[in-house]
Amino acid sequence: MNYENILSEFDSGITTITINRPKKLNALNKATIAELHEAFKAADQDKSTKVIIITGSGNKAFVAGADISEFADFDVDQGEQLAAQGQELLFDYVQNLSTPVIAAINGFALGGGLELALACHFRVASSNAKMGLPEVSLGLIPGYGGTQRLTQLVGKGRAMEMIMTAMMVDANQALAYGLINHLIAQDELLSFCESIARKIMRNSSVAIKAAIKAVNANYTDGVNGYQVEVKAFGNCFGTADFTEGTTAFLEKRKADFPGE
Repeated sequence: MNYENILSEFDSGITTITINRPKKLNALNKATIAELHEAFKAADQDKSTKVIIITGSGNKAFVAGADISEFADFDVDQGEQLAAQGQELLFDYVQNLSTPVIAAINGFALGGGLELALACHFRVASSNAKMGLPEVSLGLIPGYGGTQRLTQLVGKGRAMEMIMTAMMVDANQALAYGLINHLIAQDELLSFCESIARKIMRNSSVAIKAAIKAVNANYTDGVNGYQVEVKAFGNCFGTADFTEGTTAFLEKRKADFPGE
């Protein structure tokens, strides 16, 4: 599929999605969100894709925020609809994707950009990265899950401070907060993410899908994550991957998971 605002490339089990609006510092608009949804959906449905990496074009920004010109004149109902649709199409969608998603944060990740990174399963940042949720400086609050996911990652106090002051944190501070998993030199960012992806790919994609669901259940209101885990654990015993994994272990060889 041809896209106007993003690039999607597949290589050796990894699909890399690049937000490609460098003149706008890769800001998210409705069209880009829609294209990202389609790209994530296509990658997730492609059985040859085992890991997805999301990044931004250029060396300045992952995503420097939302395209404010699109909603500057919105009323209350339009604003609520904007947030609801964005969460459904992209942010919640990415969090619940069955294929692992790594955010490669190559510069500014602000507003909706940080919210996109937060929705990914984990984050790796370049040394020049800066992250923040500056929405209150515009008279807004984060609307794409930022108030929830940031708090889950860094704790209530730090999230409150970041949101209320509209502060940016650098990559070192983000690492100390637990906002990112790794801090890497910019020219090594994608290769490092690919090395993690290859480690993931050695394992059962069926089990990984179940693990994502179980972990996410802990953050879902009204859902008992322990019960989800027990059910998912039991279901693993009926998979070809379980048979291969245990057989390979007992035979002291490397497992060749069929992904079934």
